[in-house]
Amino acid sequence: MEIVFLRVEIDGRPPTAEALWHPALVNYGHFTALQVRNGRAQGLGLHLARLDAANRELFGAGLDGDLVRERVRHALAGDARDASVRMMAFWPEGRDAVSLLVAVLPPAPPPSGPQSLKPVPYERPVAHVKHLGGFGQLYHRKIAEREGFDDVLLTGPDGTVAEGGVTNVGFFDGSSVVWPDAPSLSGVTMQLLEARLPAAGIGSRRGPVRLADLPSYRSAFVANSRGVAPVGRIGDVTLPVDDDFTRTLVEVYESVPWDPI
Repeated sequence: MEIVFLRVEIDGRPPTAEALWHPALVNYGHFTALQVRNGRAQGLGLHLARLDAANRELFGAGLDGDLVRERVRHALAGDARDASVRMMAFWPEGRDAVSLLVAVLPPAPPPSGPQSLKPVPYERPVAHVKHLGGFGQLYHRKIAEREGFDDVLLTGPDGTVAEGGVTNVGFFDGSSVVWPDAPSLSGVTMQLLEARLPAAGIGSRRGPVRLADLPSYRSAFVANSRGVAPVGRIGDVTLPVDDDFTRTLVEVYESVPWDPI
């Protein structure tokens, strides 16, 4: 799939070859990705908090949210009011602060139908950080796509479920959503749903989920910045798609306000 960039800036300027050498050659940094509509984003405060926390852990310094918003607004200037935006922080040698790369791409809609996931025994290192070390899940995802799957489901060696390749995954037992408690990233969409599901009459909790448990669940879904989508198959296990539950999930997510950037 061809990736079409509308605009890329580093620290508010078009990137030079010199500015690009560090992110191209040094695989150390962190990022967040969001959807922008009319200059607004859902869960913006959570994205900014993620960037600040990861920056403190990786580089020992905070990342000012107002500066991030300014950089994103600058990159969105012109006709890119609706877009997919990725903000990546890295610290080049010789600099006294991190650099922020903002990439603007065309807006991405949610998946159009039930997703199929291939279980793979792989756990992301430092899984709670949305870091740049994505080779492992991308490697497995490429293989899964060649086999007809949409994405992968990352598991421990004993079949304990952690997360999707680029998503969180939730399992509905008929009354509550169970989010796997294995090491994983607490995605922004996941956090937004966790906070709002109880008001819709659906419980939300974290707990162990194993591949052997899949037939006991009424439904499953994936969630990331593109939205939510039901899961129809994991490996050779076919899962029922609960249309009423999926509709509620979508309504809950769509009720999240869009914050001005």
